[in-house]
Amino acid sequence: MTWIYRGETYEPTEEELKEWVGFVYIITDKSNNKKYVGKKTFWSKKTLPPLKGKTRKRRSVIESDWKKYYGSSDMVKQLLLEHGESNFYREILYFCKSKGEMGYLEAKEQFDRNVLLDEEYYNGIINCRVHRSHVQSLKR
Repeated sequence: MTWIYRGETYEPTEEELKEWVGFVYIITDKSNNKKYVGKKTFWSKKTLPPLKGKTRKRRSVIESDWKKYYGSSDMVKQLLLEHGESNFYREILYFCKSKGEMGYLEAKEQFDRNVLLDEEYYNGIINCRVHRSHVQSLKR
């Protein structure tokens, strides 16, 4: 299953992946039209053990599992196992240049959609911590 952005299948170039930190998305369960709003980073930090004779751990940045990702909701994960990937529609709403921007846009989308009050959503929590400096690029 692929990600959709602005009505088309999203297959980023390597330059595009380097430009963005992550994205805010919405996943729709086709069987009942229930949705899940979340965020995902394109990159993950990997910690390797120290080299022989050294004490400092090695850190590297690798591409995350974003291509196969279906959210952190236990309910969505269970439904994915029961019904399969073809039962879900994954759409990217925003690309973000920082984790703070990603957190802000995810929370804004969740509050605007009333995900905790509306039975149309699987979301069970809105968790964010955003500082004014995180969203300066959104003012433009």
